[in-house]
Amino acid sequence: MGKKMNFYGLILLVLIALLLGTEYQFIENTSEIDKGDTAWMIVASAFVLLMTPGLAFFYGGMVSKKSIISTMLQSFVALGVISVLWVVVGFSLAFGESMYGIIGDPRTYFNFNGVSVSPNADFSETIPFLLFALFQLKFAIITPALITGSFAERIRFRSYILFMVLFSLFIYAPLAHMTWHPDGLLRNWGVLDFAGGTVVHMSAGIAALAGAIYLGKRRERIEKPANIPFVILGTGLLWFGWFGFNAGSALGANADAVIAFANTNLASATSMIAWIFLDRFQNRKMSALGACIGAIVGLVAITPAAGFVTIGQSIFIGFVAAVVSNFAIRFHKKSEVDDTLDVFPSHGVGGIVGMLLTGILAKDVGLIYGETQTFVYHCIALVLVSVFTFFGSLGLYKLTDVLVSIRVREDQEERGLDASQHGEFVEA
Repeated sequence: MGKKMNFYGLILLVLIALLLGTEYQFIENTSEIDKGDTAWMIVASAFVLLMTPGLAFFYGGMVSKKSIISTMLQSFVALGVISVLWVVVGFSLAFGESMYGIIGDPRTYFNFNGVSVSPNADFSETIPFLLFALFQLKFAIITPALITGSFAERIRFRSYILFMVLFSLFIYAPLAHMTWHPDGLLRNWGVLDFAGGTVVHMSAGIAALAGAIYLGKRRERIEKPANIPFVILGTGLLWFGWFGFNAGSALGANADAVIAFANTNLASATSMIAWIFLDRFQNRKMSALGACIGAIVGLVAITPAAGFVTIGQSIFIGFVAAVVSNFAIRFHKKSEVDDTLDVFPSHGVGGIVGMLLTGILAKDVGLIYGETQTFVYHCIALVLVSVFTFFGSLGLYKLTDVLVSIRVREDQEERGLDASQHGEFVEA
C-alpha cells in the first residue's frame, strides 16, 4: 500500500507542477527565423536523439548476456525521464537567468514558460528558442546515459532513475550553465567547449569513475562481450548522430557547421585507425571492439574543439586521444576500480585530452598562437570541473543509496539484471 501511495503521490506532484505553469505564448514574431538554419537544427536535434539508442546498442553489446536488456534500457529510459525533467525545470537551471554565473534561476523558464517559437538573441538569433531548448535537451539526455557503462550489471533500476534525476539537476545543469550561458562563469573566463567535451563527456566520465568506486566490484568480472555486432551498430549510430552533436552546435547551417562536420569525421577516423594499429603494435588482435572504441574516443576528443581547429589539427587530436585512452584503458583494467565498460578512460580521459588540446590549438586564442590565457583557464576549469563532478557525484550516489538501496542483492546480480530487474531475458 505504501509503494502505491508513493507512486500516486509522484504522479500527483507531476500533474500539479504542469498545471502551475503560466500560459504559453508560442505564436509570436517569427519574422527573424532563418528557414535554412531552422531546418538544419531540426535535423541535427533528431541526429543527437538517435545517439542515445545508439549508445544503448554500443553498451548492450559489451556486457554479459544476462544483462543486455537492463544495460540498454538504462540508456533508453533517459529519453523519457530527462525529457520531462528538462521541460519542468532542467532547462531553467541550465539556461535561465544567471545566478552568480553558476546556475540558472529555476523560475525563468519553469515548465517551458517563455520558451516560444521566436528567436532569443542571447542563445540563437536565427532559430526558434523552443528549437534551441529541444536541441539542448538531447545533450542532457545522453549525459547520464553515458555514465551507466561504469556500473553496468550491478545497479537497481529504480535507484538509477533517481540518480539520473539528481545528477541532471545538480551536476549537469550547473556545468551547462557555467559553460554555455552568456553569463556563465567558465564562459566568461574564455573556456571553450564547442559541443560538450566538458559539459557532457568529462562530467559523465568522472561521474562514472565515482560510481564505479562507490558501487564496488561485480561479483564476477566478465570481460567477454555478448554481441559484437550490437557494438558495431551502436558505433555507427553514434558516429552518425555525432554530426548533429558537433555540427549542430554551430546553431545554424553555416561555415562553422561545415568545419565541425569535417573535423568530427576525420578525428574519429584517425582515432579508429590509430587504435587498431596500436593494438597490433602491442601484439594484440586488430579487433572490431577496438576499432569501435577508438572511433568513439576520437569523437569524444574532437567535441570541445570541433569548431575551433583546422582539419589537420583534428587528425592530430584523434591520434593523441587514441594513444592516451588506449593506455588509460590498459592501466584501468589493472586497477581495483571496476568500471565495467571503461567509461572513465574513454569518455573522461578523452574529454580531458580534447579540452586541453582545444586550449592549445584553438584558432587565434590557443597556446600555439602565443596566447596563454585560454590554456591556463582550461587547466583551472579542468581541476574545478573534476573536483565538482567527482565529489558531487559521490554525494549523489550516497544520497540515492540512503533513499533507495542502490546496489542489487548478490542473488539478483547472479541471476542477471535482465531477469531480476525487468523479468525479461535474451533468448539463447
